[in-house]
Amino acid sequence: MNAQVNSINTTNALVEIQHELKAPKDKFNSFGKYHYRSCESILEALKPLLVKYGCTLVLTDESKELCGIPVVIATAKFTDSNGKETVVKAEAGVEVSKKGMDIAQTFGTSSSYARKYALNGLFLIDDSKDADTDEYINQTNNSKSQTVNKRNITAEGFNAACGAVESGQCTADKVIMQYALSPEQIKHVKSLGVA
Repeated sequence: MNAQVNSINTTNALVEIQHELKAPKDKFNSFGKYHYRSCESILEALKPLLVKYGCTLVLTDESKELCGIPVVIATAKFTDSNGKETVVKAEAGVEVSKKGMDIAQTFGTSSSYARKYALNGLFLIDDSKDADTDEYINQTNNSKSQTVNKRNITAEGFNAACGAVESGQCTADKVIMQYALSPEQIKHVKSLGVA
């Protein structure tokens, strides 16, 4: 094993792990009736490969607000045996008023989701067929009409969202899709940025 670690250069260790990683969809959503992989499932599959190639992985989170929406930003930092780092980040919005969950649970759920997608990006895990992705939803619902639940926004929140569009922190499309806006508000947001 040591000979293999020493013979693999920085880039190859990550490539080898990406190639060898098998992260099973070992969880089942009984409501949606689909199998999926969790962040924890990916980490369990990664641990032996990290040891095999003498690499480390550190996951961290930070939270911030974008367009009036709390967001968790997960960072996956892969370090090979030579000390070279590869960093991937992923974001997930936080639904602070999720029924049946307190604020810590909603942030924890968003953290796990963002971490999963940071790991997916770092280790080239294809989730396009997973039931929690946009592609899967589009494939399974293309003949069904979807109801979009938009959040109400206060005048103060609307002004903050407009400021975020103007400063480039988010797009006009994101604001329009996220909030229930009047036709005048939509027109105003579109005038601030490319929708």
